Amino acid sequence: MSDAADRSAPDSQPTSIAFVDDHPTLLAGIASLFADDPRYTIAGTASSADGAVELAASGRPDIMTLDLSMPGDVFSAIRSIAERCPATRVVIFTAYADVDMALRALDAGAHAFVLKGRPSEDLFAAIETVKSGGLFVSPDFSPMLIGGFRNRARRERERPAAKLSAREQQLLQGLFEAKTNKEIARALGLTEKTVKHYMTNLMTKLKVKSRLEVVLAAKRLGSPYNIDGLAPDEND
Repeated sequence: MSDAADRSAPDSQPTSIAFVDDHPTLLAGIASLFADDPRYTIAGTASSADGAVELAASGRPDIMTLDLSMPGDVFSAIRSIAERCPATRVVIFTAYADVDMALRALDAGAHAFVLKGRPSEDLFAAIETVKSGGLFVSPDFSPMLIGGFRNRARRERERPAAKLSAREQQLLQGLFEAKTNKEIARALGLTEKTVKHYMTNLMTKLKVKSRLEVVLAAKRLGSPYNIDGLAPDEND
């Protein structure tokens, strides 16, 4: 069946759409494109992030298309709409093929990311997809976005998950000062056995197997100490 035939067969309940963009000509053009389609009704238009939140709250549209380059905090607006109007699906419609912005928008609660300049079928496809509960990304942009997700996942895997306690920071300072377990124990008023226990727990928390790896992991956590004088591993 052709696109024209598909668009001529309305659902029993038309999908309400709101459009938000700060370019009046573009805004009018998009709205008119959907106004001629019996599957949709126009819930309203706005031209700013604050206007988008107000329109979502007052009109409760099924779908809202939203530009990223507008007055106001657009990402905050997306989060607000997702929290206050969860039935409204947000479709980002933007000229910016920027992976970080796309990730921020999707994290905030957007359901689709469509690039301006693509055929109008992309926007129609995005709306139909999110209406059915799916996610949509412009085909030309999806490989870049997948790469962004992979890079972020890799950074998360490499980032130590744990924050260090005050006592663990004291042990680290001893390591950075090239002290042995015995010297660290004396400085902290602990037994050497207790220091070894803390050191084992620290390695487990940071998912490492040596004192050097402890230091390197701590540096990724933002430890201010210098590692030049690191003491060697102790096996006793």
